[in-house]
Parts: sequence; C-alpha cells; structure tokens
Amino acid sequence: MLEKKAETFNMNRVIDEFDEMTRNADQVQKQTLKEILHKNKSAIYLRNFGINGDNTTDPEGDFKALVPLVTDSELEPYIKRMVDGDTSPILTGHPAPAISLSTVLPSLVRDPLQRPGPVRLRPFAHGLVHAFRTFEHVWEEIVTDIKHGVLSSRITVPSVRTAMSKLLTAPNPELAETIRDKCLSLSNWYGLIPALFPNAKYVYGIMTGSMEPYVKKLRHYAGDLPLVSHDYGSSEGWIAANVTPRLSPEEATFAVIPNLGYFEFLLVSETGEGEQEPVGLTEVKVGREYEVVLTNYAGLYRYRLGDVVKIMSFYNKTPQLKFVCRRNLILSINIDKNTERDLQLSVESAAKRLSEEKIEVIDFSSHVDLSTEPGHYVIFWEISGETNEDVLQDCCNCLDKGFIDAGYMSSRKCKTIGALELRVLEKGTFKKIQEHFLGLGSSAGQFKMPRCVKPSNAKVLQILCENVVSRFFSTAFE
Repeated sequence: MLEKKAETFNMNRVIDEFDEMTRNADQVQKQTLKEILHKNKSAIYLRNFGINGDNTTDPEGDFKALVPLVTDSELEPYIKRMVDGDTSPILTGHPAPAISLSTVLPSLVRDPLQRPGPVRLRPFAHGLVHAFRTFEHVWEEIVTDIKHGVLSSRITVPSVRTAMSKLLTAPNPELAETIRDKCLSLSNWYGLIPALFPNAKYVYGIMTGSMEPYVKKLRHYAGDLPLVSHDYGSSEGWIAANVTPRLSPEEATFAVIPNLGYFEFLLVSETGEGEQEPVGLTEVKVGREYEVVLTNYAGLYRYRLGDVVKIMSFYNKTPQLKFVCRRNLILSINIDKNTERDLQLSVESAAKRLSEEKIEVIDFSSHVDLSTEPGHYVIFWEISGETNEDVLQDCCNCLDKGFIDAGYMSSRKCKTIGALELRVLEKGTFKKIQEHFLGLGSSAGQFKMPRCVKPSNAKVLQILCENVVSRFFSTAFE
C-alpha cells in the first residue's frame, strides 16, 4: 500500500497565493459566486427565487436581480424546517450536517441539540479575562491541589474532574511553590500570563467589536506580551484576515478574503434614512462605513450580517476594514439612535473618572426604562471596588454626556428623555448572568455579555435589578 506523502506547509506559498487572489479580487468574487450557485443549484430557497445555478449567462446579474437582501426573520421558516428534521435540500444542495446555535437559531431552539462533529471554539477576550479574574480568587486552592496531587472536592463536574485527573497524576510541591512565589511577586496581577507561562510569545484572541472593552484588562494580565487580534469572522462565516498582526487590537484591520464567500456592502447613511443598492467588494470607498452582506457556500444568500465596518485601505484590490459596531440600535426611545459602539464609548469615557480612584468597570449592560414618564436610559455597572457617592455621581453625569447622538442630546435638553440612571451592581452579578446563559446551552468559549437587556429578556433583567446596591440619576442637563 502506497503511503501518501505529507505535504509540507509553506508559508511563503500561502502568502503568494493570497497576494495573487487579492490582486484579482473582482474576478475571484465572480467565480466564487458562480461556484456557490452551482454547488447549491438544487436548494429550495434559490429555486423559490428562480435561480438555477447553471442556466444563466449572467450569474451575478441574475442573482442580484432575483434574490432579495434578508435578515434572520426571513430565514426563520427555512431554518425551522431544518431544525424539525426536514432533510430536503432547503438552503444548500445537500442536507446540513450541523447548524450553528449562535446565529439565527436561539429564538427557535429551546431544547439542547445533539450536534455531530467537533465544536471548534475561538478565544474571546472576555473568556480570557474571566479565566484570569477567576484565577485571582482561587489560585491558592489550585496551588494546594498541585502540591498534594488531589483535585479539590469543590470541583463536582464529572468531565472536569476526569480531565484534571490526567494532569494531577502525583503530588508536585516544587511546581506548587514556584506558582505561589510567582503570584506573590506580582503587583496587582500585572503580567500574570508571562509569569505563569514563561514560554508564551503573544496572546491571541478575538479582541475587536464587543470584546474591545476587555482589552485593557487583558493587556494588564499580558504585561509585555503583545496582544494579537484574531481574524474577522462570525458564526455565519469567515470574512477577513489580520494581515498586520503586529498592530494593537485597537488599530487592527482585516483584509477580506475574496474566495470565502460573495461579499456586498450596504452604505450606512449618517441620517439612517433610506438605503442604496449594495456595492461589490472592489467598489467600496476608503473612509466610508458599510454593513456587510454575505453569500456563502453554507446556504446564506445576500444575508445582512448586521456588522458595520469602516474601509481603512486596500490590500491590493481587496478592502482592509475595521469593525465599527453592530447595525442594530440598542438604545432608542424616540428620535435618539445609539448603537453598542455608542454605549461602549460612553462607558469608556465615564470609566476614566473611576480609574482616578484606582477602580475599574468589570462589566456593563444597559436597558431602556419606559416605566417612567418620560423614559430614560439605565446603565448597569459592576465595579472592582468601593468609592464615594460623589465619584459615582460624576460617572453618571459623564455617561449621560457621553451619548453625543444629536437626537439624544436634544431630547435630554427638552426633557422628552429622562435623566440617565446609573445602577451599581453587587460583585458577581455578571457571572450570574453568564451562568444563566450557560444553563440554557450557550458555549462558555463564545459567550458575549448582552449590552442591552430588553423587557423580553425578563430573567436577565431580573438578575440585574435584584443585585443593585446603589443608583444615581444624572444632573448633566439640569
């Protein structure tokens, strides 16, 4: 029997192929769409719109003319059929072997599914920070376990105990003492990662978008180690590569990979009124902001991702983009329009006042309270220590002034939106929220803290409201 010779990975060849692909991005896009339509030509979804992958002389033109832009709501009937066990070619030319629960399905699936195949996770900055924050509190117990070679009885999950038993095979007092000395030598846990992992070269993870608020704390743990931002993608599909990994996460840009899918871009209007037709990958303009529209091999066609990106430059003929925010508004009462990014900027601004007291914001969320007249924004904060009420009142005012949307500011001035409310939470509140979602089947590795809690999410809102220790109302517009 002949053995197949293992192919040696050649980085230079990969770079050459990427350069060639991006130099011909327009042609690669046309060919990619043609292949997607051919592969999925029997899909019921495409046939419903009169698309039959091979029977056209202008695949791109017909596709744009016949297939509409869609969001989750338009896909729900098709997804539900798949969840219910329909094995016909609904979205793809063959039955889907697995479905991502972090995309269009959470509202449809209430019971856990048994999914075939491995689950591959990417490290979110939140997960890394949460792990090391937990380590701060349990490190002495871990040292004791290592010293005696016995796992603490507090660890009760069978799979975790089984996994750890393979590591704790015998007492190791020397390693335990080394870890103890390292931990005791740190100042406020700065440089914890290289202290524990001296061979580490960098810290790699998803650090943009909703993960950006955790970068500062992760950098604190990383010390002198560089932070490298993961490539840009989503549950719906991978999009772009970080071709400049030496840049900080705040500066990271991502070059779209032309053969991963067929990409279109909807220009984001500053007024939010009206929408133009989407433009192609090579037609975007530097400095403009767009919503990403994705067509891929996995059965999404002209799907609006909801991600707003800014075009920073071009890598050959493919755009290099920076994630800006999610398109959907999270805070709005009347004419005000504030996104997750607006909330994040407001929190960052107010947190500077808190940092003067050597205190940090551990995590945050928000809520629109319409039970009052007029309605008002509520910001939930969990902070790392105690401070006086004057400082927190300053933070509350800063949060209010941090929303610079013209609609919000004018509404506050004429009192059609009430004073912003800051609610400070008991320590561990956001951990309770994470545990709530994990109990519903969410993955710890891909968990994202909800930045706005709507009335429909009653349980999370209940957890937040039951753990308030103090509250403040803004006087910024009085």
